[in-house]
Amino acid sequence: METIRYQASPPMFRNNPLLFILAVVLIAAFGLGIIILLWWYVTSKAHLLTITDEELRYESGIFNKTRRELRLSSIRSVRVHQNLFQRMFGTGDIEVYSAGDNPEIVVRGMPDPNRIRELT
Repeated sequence: METIRYQASPPMFRNNPLLFILAVVLIAAFGLGIIILLWWYVTSKAHLLTITDEELRYESGIFNKTRRELRLSSIRSVRVHQNLFQRMFGTGDIEVYSAGDNPEIVVRGMPDPNRIRELT
């Protein structure tokens, strides 16, 4: 049986705190913020990265699901990119390479990206 070592979806506030604050302000102003926050929540939960003892799985999609799996033994390298806000809030973009020059899996705004790199 596989043991889950990491499982997360991109966080809302930590990925874009300014947009989050703007959406909260728009709740009081026009009620539009509720729609923005609801849509943002659904789309962020539509992405899920899971690392087990044997493989890395990335699922994305709201109505149509796309699932990519890579065996940990076939991962050649993992690249982490963080801009200033991402470094401040502990998120980052992950690129996973297995073979070739193009990344096999690209995940934006994941929490604790350096831990993901260490686990793969």
